[in-house]
Amino acid sequence: MSSESATLMAAIHENVASATARKQKRLWYQLTGEERLAWTLVLPWIIGFVAFQLGPMLASLALSLTEWRMFTPAEFIGLANYAEMISGDPLVLQAFKVTTIYSLTSVPLRIALGVLVAMLLNASIRGLAFIRTVYYLPATVSGVAVAMVWLLILNGDFGMLNRALGLIGIEGPYWLTDTRTVLASFVLMSLWSVGAGIIIYLAGLQGVPNELYEAADVDGAGDWVKFWRITLPMISPVLFFQFVIGMIDALQEFAGPFIMTQGGPGNASLFVMLYLFRQGFEFFQMGYASALAWVLFVYIMVLTLLIIRSSAVWVYYEGEVKGS
Repeated sequence: MSSESATLMAAIHENVASATARKQKRLWYQLTGEERLAWTLVLPWIIGFVAFQLGPMLASLALSLTEWRMFTPAEFIGLANYAEMISGDPLVLQAFKVTTIYSLTSVPLRIALGVLVAMLLNASIRGLAFIRTVYYLPATVSGVAVAMVWLLILNGDFGMLNRALGLIGIEGPYWLTDTRTVLASFVLMSLWSVGAGIIIYLAGLQGVPNELYEAADVDGAGDWVKFWRITLPMISPVLFFQFVIGMIDALQEFAGPFIMTQGGPGNASLFVMLYLFRQGFEFFQMGYASALAWVLFVYIMVLTLLIIRSSAVWVYYEGEVKGS
């Protein structure tokens, strides 16, 4: 029996190996027309991803272990760049502090304002399509143009915001040159693009079944209870998506600080991306800039994973029973 079993197992292995070989041969040399078309359509993206994303990422990882000033040969220094960030460069902590405060402030404000406006636009009013378009238009303007507009709005001497405050007897501050208000200025400016999320919030609101609101009306629930117990849970997947995408985007803020303040005053608006740019293209410390980029990448990834992990507590999916 043992010899027969061994023979049978050998035959099975041989058949599996033969089938695998035939499959591999078919995959590489005998593709069908549909398979050839699929690879032809996907190949440009694969080449672009390898050449312009994966390749540069791996190159920056290698550069982060070197001292390279662009015009001299790279010198391998191991983890010295990362050690310098931890113990010898106080501006790294300042940059991450500024970026984190900005992100944790601007993203929830954008979400709250977006949901509020979306609820107003969700009503059946005339000209709704036009109003939605008007709200969305600012999101299509480039970051450089937005920064130039807000330079005029926030100017301490003749800015439109201070003029408006002056009409009601309030003396406005020098928004972009005061360490106490410069970060708040960027948070305020971030609300400019709230229209981009309104479209998504509207889709979520229109997906809430009316039967839930009708049942709540029968039970005598008020508007606040319906919003808190029905609307928010039902659109929580949309809020989750917007929060993740918004945090990833806010943690990479660059155009506004670069154009408007250059990190000042007193490094009060020194964002990580701006500091990374300075190290790489002003001080030509490409190795150190690459290390900063990888630290920022890991930081964004950790925060994103924490947000995803927290979603089990506050995100509700239709058909899901909490606590089961």
